[in-house]
This record gives sequence, C-alpha cells and structure tokens, in this order.
Amino acid sequence: MSERTETVSHLAWLTSLATRFTRVAPGRWLGSMLLALHVAVVFDADATVTRAFLLAHYGLFLLWQPLVRSEARIEPRLAFPVFAMAALLVLVDSTWVMALWLAILAGLVGAVAASQNERAQRLGYLLALGYLLALLLAWVLPQSLGGTSLPNELRIVVRYGLLLLPAAILFLPASRQRSASSTLDFIYGLMLSLLIMVMALGVFAVVAVAKVSYAWALVQTLLGMAALLLALSWLWNPRAGFAGLGQVTSRYLLSVGLPFEGWAQRLATLAERERDPESFVRDALSDLHELTWIRGGRWQAARGEGSFGEPAEHAVSHAFHGLTLIWQSARPLTPALALHVRLLSQLLGYFYAAKVREQTLREQAYSQAIHDTGARLTHDVKNILQSLKTLLAAADTSTPEDSERLLALMKRQLPQLAARLSQTVDKLKQPAEMDVAHVAAHTWWAALQTRYEHDDVQFFAEALDDTPLPQDLFDSVVDNLLTNALRKRQNQPGVAVEVRLTLHPLVSLTVTDSGSAAPEHVARNLFLSPVASDFGLGVGLYQAARQAARSGYRLELPNNQPGRVAFRLEATSRSLSPSPKS
Repeated sequence: MSERTETVSHLAWLTSLATRFTRVAPGRWLGSMLLALHVAVVFDADATVTRAFLLAHYGLFLLWQPLVRSEARIEPRLAFPVFAMAALLVLVDSTWVMALWLAILAGLVGAVAASQNERAQRLGYLLALGYLLALLLAWVLPQSLGGTSLPNELRIVVRYGLLLLPAAILFLPASRQRSASSTLDFIYGLMLSLLIMVMALGVFAVVAVAKVSYAWALVQTLLGMAALLLALSWLWNPRAGFAGLGQVTSRYLLSVGLPFEGWAQRLATLAERERDPESFVRDALSDLHELTWIRGGRWQAARGEGSFGEPAEHAVSHAFHGLTLIWQSARPLTPALALHVRLLSQLLGYFYAAKVREQTLREQAYSQAIHDTGARLTHDVKNILQSLKTLLAAADTSTPEDSERLLALMKRQLPQLAARLSQTVDKLKQPAEMDVAHVAAHTWWAALQTRYEHDDVQFFAEALDDTPLPQDLFDSVVDNLLTNALRKRQNQPGVAVEVRLTLHPLVSLTVTDSGSAAPEHVARNLFLSPVASDFGLGVGLYQAARQAARSGYRLELPNNQPGRVAFRLEATSRSLSPSPKS
C-alpha cells in the first residue's frame, strides 16, 4: 500500500511540475535556451560540461519551440527525429553541425518574430535573432574555416558582450500566451534559414577560391546577396510593363497545368446557358480534360450523380453546398495540387448552389403564378356561372311569346360566355402570360354593356377610340366590382350602379354604387391582403390590385361613404394613356 501511495505522490509531483512549466512565458524559455547555448559554444569547457549544456539547451528548445503545443501528445513516429537531432547536436563535435543548427534556429526565431503584434515580444525575438546571427558570423563560421584565428578583442566581445542579449531577453516583459502552430510563418522561417545557409556557404567559397581574409569574404558575400535580393525584389514587381515574378508565381499556383482564367470564363458561360444544376455540373466536369494530373472522378448531389474520366488509385473528396466531388489521380496529390483541387471544388460548389437557388426560385415563381391564377380565375368562373344561371332563369320564366327574344339573348350571351370560358382555360395553361392580350377600348366597352344589359347598370363613356386596354385586367376588375355592387341589392333594394370609362388624360375606370360603405378595417386592408367580409370584398379585389400593379395600373377606393362607394382603376403613368387627339 505504501509503495502505491509513494508512486501516486511522485506522479502528482511530476504533473504539478509539468503544469508549472506550461505556465512559464515563452520569452523566459528563449532567453534560458540562448544562455545555455552560449556557455556550450563560446566558453572553452570540458567536453562533458559542453555536452551537458548542449543537452540543456536542446531541452529548453523543446520547451520553447513553436511547432507543437506543449499540451499535445507526441506520436512515436515524431519522437524519433527529436531524439535524432538531439544526438547529432550533442554527440557530434562539428562546427558545421552547429552552423546548421544556428541557421535552423534563426529561421524559427525569425518566423515567430514576424507573427508578433506586441512591441516587447517582437523586440525579444529580434534580439534573439541578432544574437544567433552574431554568434554564427563572429564565432562559429570563422572556426569552421580551420586556419582562421579570431582576434583577442573579438573573442572578448563575443564571449562577454554578446552574453548581454540573452540576459536582456529574460528581463523583457513577456506574455504567458503560448505560441501556436497557426501563428508560425513557416515559409518566412524556411526562406530565412536557407538565406543564412547560402551566406555561410558563400563565405566559405570566397575564402577557398579567392584566398582572402574572412572579414573581406564576409563583406563580399553580403554585398553579393544584397545585390541579388535587390534584383529579385525588382523582378517581383517591376512596375514597368512586365508582369513580374509575383504575378507569374500567383498565376502558376492558381493554374497548375490548367488555364484557370479560361476555365472560369467557360464555367460562367456554361452557367448562363445551362439551367439545370445537374446538367451544369456534368458539362463543367467534362470540360476538365486539360488536367493531366486528374484521371477522372465522381460527383454526387441531391438530385443526381455521375462520373467523368477514368477511375484511378488515389482519390480526394470535397463537399461544398450540397455537391460532393471525388477527384481521382494516378499519384497522390502534392499540397499545391490539393489546394488547386479544393479551389476548383469550391468554385463548382458555389455555381451549383446558385443554379439550385435559381431553379428553386423558378419553381416557386411558377407555383405562385399558379396560385395567383387560381385565386383570380375563381371569380371569373363564378361570374360565368352567374351569367349562365341568369340565362337559365330567363329560359324557365319565358313564355312561348318570348321565344324569339330569348333566342336572340342566347345568341348574344352564349358566344361571349364560351369565349370567356376559353380564355379562362388558356390562362390556366399559361399563367405567366395572363396580362398580355389587349383590346380596343370601344370594343371592350361594347362587350361589357352587352354582358350586363339586363342588370340595370348605367354606363358612361367619353370619346372612345382604339386605345389598347389590357383585356384580362379590365375584365377581372370590372367583373369583381360589379358582382360585389350587384350583390348589395339582395339586402339593399334600389342600389344604383354605374360604370364610367375615361381615356384622357389618363385611362381610368370607375365603378360606383349607392349602397352602404365598407367597414373601416375592411377598406384599410382591402388591397393589401385578402379580407373576409359580408359584403363580398375578399380575395378577388386583393388579386385584382396585384394584377393591376403588374400591368402599370393602380386600384383604389377614393370614396367610401354611405350612398356613394366608388372604386377606381387608373393608369399610374401617362405612357399607359393615349395622347390627346387633335
């Protein structure tokens, strides 16, 4: 029992110690790491002491490193490079190994420095970068050249003066925020490490070939690298008509074997031509034959699936906006190609989603047109049935002496009812083209008087001509208004109804009755939404108002008083009205 208790206590102590380590600011680990490195490299100590300080330096580096979070668990396959690097650094006594390690370490420090926002933290990493470069150029690199001896003054400055930089890092204000892999500019660090390696090799080459001193070789190498960097910076963005290496590189990363701009243009053209989403995807993928590194693939959506090209061994899948794309290649894709495939998939997904929304809106518009058509034509059918009932009532009450008059009435009314019923059927077949047909004003007015010649309706018109009127709109509005007005006579006998048509200066149709006024709540919402009323003012006038708005007219209730209720259909602009005749 005591052994188990002792083991648990040791584990708790180790856990507490590890927790304390994670709370130490990264700047403190960085300063301590550089101090241990300085003692191991600069001071001439015993080999055992030097290796001990190098091992301590590497351990402090693992506590500081920005590549992996301290809370993360290292897999066995990643632990091998860690121990291999430690063995190489500690056991191999070589200045070139140390120079390589300093170059790698300077790249990491520079990458972290580029991602810092606080001035104090950035200053600490810049001091660390300066220390590493100074240690490499003033101490390690001259010793790697063999016969080069350092002046005593330089030895004293490096040994004791350079020690102040890591010491200053320890006393700078440091944040407790741990460095994350997401804040590390890997490309910047890699380029910085390679630049330092090239500089070291350049110095070695100048000394070996030109047989000059180390100082003069360092100056020549730095001047040559400065000139090269200046030329590359100008070529990256010359601003003199040439596109530059930056634009060329970006275009290459986006294209990777495929003219991206051309393919995107063809994709946009295909999107304008093809309405079906699945057909669009099928045609777009068939246009990717220029991608030599893609053998084929498959796609899957909610309404269909398909394949393109030939099957291959390796596959990568992406899903965007309901579209799943599986790309197949003969070899595993490189990071650049994988990014390119993701971009292509995302672009196709956006276009596919747009086509799906377009199709959904088109279906909704058609369904809404069918709904509106049904609501509007219900009243037309009701009016036709009412006219048929009137004819049947006239036939039932007629006498043999009225046969000729009844026959004449049938000849006038039945063709009109048949024509109206045929128009109703045509509207159901083509709901989007309901308001297209026009009729001359005098023709429509004569047909209206014929339909209601037995309903005691007074008609007034002035200067009728061939002005075109939207037949469906005017028929729907006047039938709704007259039906509602005549319905009042059932409860209010003696209600007078009149219809007035005016063509100048604006086309206007007014229906007036002498019955009771509509309630205030009904009149307020009459043209805004369907309302329920005992007066028969409901969905008919609401649909008529919407139809009028689509045709460039306005349906309103200018007068709503007991004894005078007036509805008016009027054009909203003079372009819909005829020009005055001379």
